Amino acid sequence: MELSDFGDANVNINDILSSRPVVPLVRADDPAVAVKTSEALAKGGLTVVEVVFRTDRALECLRAVADEVPDMIAGAGTVLSAGQADAAVDNGARFIVSPGLDDGVVGVARERGVPVYPGTMTPSEVQHAFNLGLDTVKFFPGSLAGGVPMLKALGSVFRTMKFMPTGGVGPGNLGEFLGVPAVLACGGSWLTPAAEIAAGNYEAVTRLAAEAVGIAGAARGQHHG
Repeated sequence: MELSDFGDANVNINDILSSRPVVPLVRADDPAVAVKTSEALAKGGLTVVEVVFRTDRALECLRAVADEVPDMIAGAGTVLSAGQADAAVDNGARFIVSPGLDDGVVGVARERGVPVYPGTMTPSEVQHAFNLGLDTVKFFPGSLAGGVPMLKALGSVFRTMKFMPTGGVGPGNLGEFLGVPAVLACGGSWLTPAAEIAAGNYEAVTRLAAEAVGIAGAARGQHHG
């Protein structure tokens, strides 16, 4: 699959994540910074980015990335309410990520036709997501919620569910997380270190992205050009 294919609104994001199973978090209060950060991640070989709603200008940042970085599929993260989910899609989000499981957020994503990855950390939450018709959920906070052993246990029970662990994932354990069959992809903020971005050192972001692509490829037995 080529980057040029990603402009197709019908492209399956889960298929893309299976080949590039790392979702970097972009936290910015300046759209120009969000764009430069996303461009640096794309240069490193990543193709999906989560712009988190943790700043006053997060919507503007999301819109800028969606409009100005064609090689990147931009989604919205830290979406806490149905209203935020609507605003995210209005501003170009191709998918929605939440820290928890909220029926209203899931409902808006369904109505708007975008994938949604709500946060779960217990069997009850995963079962609820399953019964809402979801087949992929975020696992958050990944390390605190039980890490790899917990994911293996959940995967053995919910055989059709895929997980995206986020929180406590980094280069040291990325391969271990991606080695769990039930894990579709991993998310994390280690790829976008605030100090480097504040210093304008986007080359560091590109290096971290390329390192993650290499780790993911080794974990999945894939070879990336």
